[in-house]
Amino acid sequence: MKFNILKTIRIVLAILVFIPVFLFFCDFADILPRSFFNLERIQLVPALLSGSLLIVFALFLSTLIFGRIYCSVICPLGILQDIIAWFTRRGKKKNKKRRWYKYTKSYAILRYSLLGICVIFLILGITTPLLYLDPYSNFGRMGVNLFRPVVMEGNNLVNLIALKFNNYNFYHVTIYTITSLSLTIAAIALLLVGVLAFLRGRLFCNSICPVGSLLGLISKFSLFRITLDHSKCTACGLCEKACKSQCISSKGKTVDNSRCVTCFNCLHRCKENGIAYRFAYKKVKASYIQYNPETVYAPIKQEPLHPFYGMGRRSFLLTSAAMATTLPLIPAWAKSEEEIDASKLTPITPPGSKNLKHFKKHCTACHLCITHCPQQIIKPAGFKFGIEYALKPHLVFYEMAFCNYECTVCSEICPNGAIKKLTIEEKKVEQIGIAQLDIDRCVVFTDNTSCGACSEHCPTQAVKMEPYMDALTIPHVYPDLCIGCGGCESICPVRPIKAINVLANEEHKMAEKPKEEEIKEVEQENLDFGF
Repeated sequence: MKFNILKTIRIVLAILVFIPVFLFFCDFADILPRSFFNLERIQLVPALLSGSLLIVFALFLSTLIFGRIYCSVICPLGILQDIIAWFTRRGKKKNKKRRWYKYTKSYAILRYSLLGICVIFLILGITTPLLYLDPYSNFGRMGVNLFRPVVMEGNNLVNLIALKFNNYNFYHVTIYTITSLSLTIAAIALLLVGVLAFLRGRLFCNSICPVGSLLGLISKFSLFRITLDHSKCTACGLCEKACKSQCISSKGKTVDNSRCVTCFNCLHRCKENGIAYRFAYKKVKASYIQYNPETVYAPIKQEPLHPFYGMGRRSFLLTSAAMATTLPLIPAWAKSEEEIDASKLTPITPPGSKNLKHFKKHCTACHLCITHCPQQIIKPAGFKFGIEYALKPHLVFYEMAFCNYECTVCSEICPNGAIKKLTIEEKKVEQIGIAQLDIDRCVVFTDNTSCGACSEHCPTQAVKMEPYMDALTIPHVYPDLCIGCGGCESICPVRPIKAINVLANEEHKMAEKPKEEEIKEVEQENLDFGF
């Protein structure tokens, strides 16, 4: 077997991309350098949505020159499929029958229909189809909702062991940001992608993924591509068996370059040097003149169908039916997260998201902001805000914390442009919502007792305690000063519905800056401490 230098380079580059991206989604302690985030920016869908035209142009140009190297080197979900396929073929001995791939025709109607749906909805400002089909966003949800909890529990196990040896370098962490809906969708996506990768290699990339379909249109005309030399090819089928895209027909001596992901698995399989990755535009054109069409195309008619061909079509129908039947159950599973005030009918979007329309148009629910929120107050939404907002992040102050007054992490790492980058000074005055006091629930009113917790935790002086009766004071909200950080709501002791809640602004506004308190200088000689 020949050494395949191109495949080796591809694997090394894929590892250098996949590991940092994987770790960045699982980084619950936010210890990785922000330079890792640059790998998130070069993903195609985030680049398109954020308006990074230079990155989009570079990805399209690289595809036009080299083929779909994006799918084999940059896309984390594509690399994950390669890992799954690799593990399923490990440990096979030469004297035992090994399950190889076999050429199958393209599901062209399916792949381009899904691409068309995503494009049309995106033009209309709706990202819902792309949210469920985008490979990067799907990988992100798998990372945050499936892989990250495993890493966190691993940390807790290490912490438990370390404590027995009086080592306090680790600490116990608790997961607050997973919902039943996000976990279910992530598990279904992983199961679907895993099964297809196990049975059919890159079938997901070449039949469902809109990114693969879009790049496939360009790779048809790529300057460098996998080509067969008809004069050397003996139609032995070795290259076809190694092709995880199932796009090489050894009998027909053709390669479907729209489906080829340039993995280079086929190159070292050929014993006759009949297949190569080369500058092929003119050569491919000449090959059709050189050879008899009957010799080239006749065997395709005689080619037996792939043993999984029928099952592949049935699997699509069964998977679609299964997902359709589970959709009515998902709202029931997600009810546990919706125990908070029913009056909150508008989601509180992160600072920097401008307005609800902008956020819905650009967010594909990759959940990267959920991973890196230091306060763990960003959670994936259920169906409470409508199906169009399902899985997208929103701020929840009820359970444990509030939006830190000087934190801009989510705006710094959003790859889609759904959350625009903010300075700390801009963050301090961006009003994402306004606190609303329900005086009938406040303990000062109901129990005639002092509290003032909401006022103490307000960083902008928007909640102040004012005279109520006797010696009691009661909270009063000044909307112009409130930025909707949730400090008051998170600390309010009233249950199950808080006495003070932050209601979202669909259009983010600018709050007034709080007045700085005057510090009076006291002359020391006038102080008498009694000694």
